[in-house]
Amino acid sequence: MRRNSFFAECTAALSAAMLLAALAACNSQAGGDVMATVDGRKIFRTDVDKVYDNNVAAAPQAPTGEQATALRLNILQQMIEDEILMRRAEKLGLLATDEEVDRKYNDIKSPFSQEEFDKRLKDKKITLADFKRDIRRSITLDKVMNKEVSTKINITDQDITDYYNSHKGEFNLIETRYHLAQIMVTPEPNPQAQNQNEKAQNEADARKKVQMIANRLDSGDDFATLAMKYSEDPETSGNGGDLGTVPESGLKGTDPATRDAVMKLKPGQYSPIIGVVNPATRQAVGFRIVKLVSKEPAGQRELSDPRVQQAIRSQLHDRRDQLLKAAYYEVLRDSAKVENFYAKKVLDSNGMEK
Repeated sequence: MRRNSFFAECTAALSAAMLLAALAACNSQAGGDVMATVDGRKIFRTDVDKVYDNNVAAAPQAPTGEQATALRLNILQQMIEDEILMRRAEKLGLLATDEEVDRKYNDIKSPFSQEEFDKRLKDKKITLADFKRDIRRSITLDKVMNKEVSTKINITDQDITDYYNSHKGEFNLIETRYHLAQIMVTPEPNPQAQNQNEKAQNEADARKKVQMIANRLDSGDDFATLAMKYSEDPETSGNGGDLGTVPESGLKGTDPATRDAVMKLKPGQYSPIIGVVNPATRQAVGFRIVKLVSKEPAGQRELSDPRVQQAIRSQLHDRRDQLLKAAYYEVLRDSAKVENFYAKKVLDSNGMEK
């Protein structure tokens, strides 16, 4: 039922390790060894190490030896790819503006108080300047790809018809599907939980906290915003509590109280507070509130259904977009002068370079 993502992109990515560390500016003035150059622009070891350290900070055991080297190579390669695209953005006049950066920053920050937001930056060992620079880079890269690739893709009605006729079985739902979201509160202290906002320390605290959330929902507060701010499930809190789409048979795998509550909901409604119990020990392991975002009944979906057309259009667009972006990058890569000194050192040292 869970979908692994915590702010999968910069607009929703405050705690995803790679995105929050993001990619340090490749024309940094920092000193240290030069690990690579892109058209003469230097990528320093300090820049790579900054991202590396953020990636391994939450790991139970830091990578060593070949694993550490492979991670640095991957980080460096991503930074090279992004610098190639940033160079293209400069030529096209598509660098993100201050206004665009501030707007995106405010969107990301809005669910949190200043204290909460500052703590998240501190936990990830990045400064506000780093964070805004990463936002600028993300916006810029999106603008390049949208202009050069995405906006040029045209999915015709005939494309949609042809796909439907060849894949009609995909649109015959054998069973009802439920799109769910949740807000989860646990009674156990958990220093590794993504959301430490008023973290419940025991069952009494958890009951008070989940009741406060239920009261705010009843007062009209947005479910996704409350999930982002208060839910203690690290796999869904940053995604507005989104659990994805679950077939009716999948509900059988969850606890009976949750299943029964979901079956009674209409799209847009949320459940009462549900106590989650460990079936082995019969002890309470948490409390949740579940929302039914949407519901699709079983049966054949016809081509005339706008949802079918949109699903096909999106799928065909995404496939073509992915293919063309890969080809576009390769063309840019061939025209760029890239020197990866670190990769050469790794090769020359038979993998012993750190």
